[in-house]
Amino acid sequence: MNRPAPVEIIFNSMRFLITHNPTNATLNKFTEELKKFGVTTLVRVCEATYDKAPVEKEGIQVLDWPFDDGAPPPTQIVDDWLNLLRERFHDEPGCCIAVHCVAGLGRAPVLVALALIESGMQYEDAVQFIRQKRRGAFNSKQLHYLEKYRPKCRLRFKAANSTSCCIQ
Repeated sequence: MNRPAPVEIIFNSMRFLITHNPTNATLNKFTEELKKFGVTTLVRVCEATYDKAPVEKEGIQVLDWPFDDGAPPPTQIVDDWLNLLRERFHDEPGCCIAVHCVAGLGRAPVLVALALIESGMQYEDAVQFIRQKRRGAFNSKQLHYLEKYRPKCRLRFKAANSTSCCIQ
């Protein structure tokens, strides 16, 4: 199966890597790619297809938050995702968080889009921003979910000495 290359999405002080899932046979190359982008945390939102121990041995935390293919994420995963981002981007400025599903076209881009929306981007702009780098991202059910999603500004705050409202 021909898989799209990993893509880096950068917005404000957030860095993401959207990728497809590896197999045990391709895990070394996959891990090298993660390291090249400075990934500190990897979120898998599909069923595991590889042993995470070799990735974690390289100092990359692997989190398993699977949800159904083609579907929007459950509320608990959205909350966990946004809490993770708030913590990591605050504690490790400049870090990169990777997220993957099977092909990197549905579930993973949806989580990144949620981060962009929570940071102040309109949903249409978030979809376009991701699709510029990840052609074919999102299905109609996921687009509908993103359109109806109402951000709670969980990735925005006003610093005491700044007029900015986004993670700095």
